[in-house]
Amino acid sequence: MPSDYIPILLNIIIAVGLAAALLAATHILGPKNPDPEKLDVYECGVPPVGGARLRFTVKFYLIAVLFVLFDIETIFLYPWAIVFKQLLSGGAAIFIEMVVFIGILFAGLIYAWKRGALDWE
Repeated sequence: MPSDYIPILLNIIIAVGLAAALLAATHILGPKNPDPEKLDVYECGVPPVGGARLRFTVKFYLIAVLFVLFDIETIFLYPWAIVFKQLLSGGAAIFIEMVVFIGILFAGLIYAWKRGALDWE
């Protein structure tokens, strides 16, 4: 029924109205004294030098991909650890599979390390 969606529509209208009202209030009531030093880009305490479109080396992207790869792989360990006791009743095969999985991850890490992929210069 369309009448069931009225509370959701009312909630959306209130949220958008409140956001718009707060943005308008800060624009109207906020101080208006722009200063070149205030408007300058500031990040991590280092003054900006050069353009915003600097090229990164392939090494940067390689380390980023390796981080994402190993990070996502370790995410698979959490659900396995949650159900480990339940699955262990079926035999030790689940433990052996995870040892093989971690072994493959470790072999990949050693390979990347030996190839110099983790050396940051």
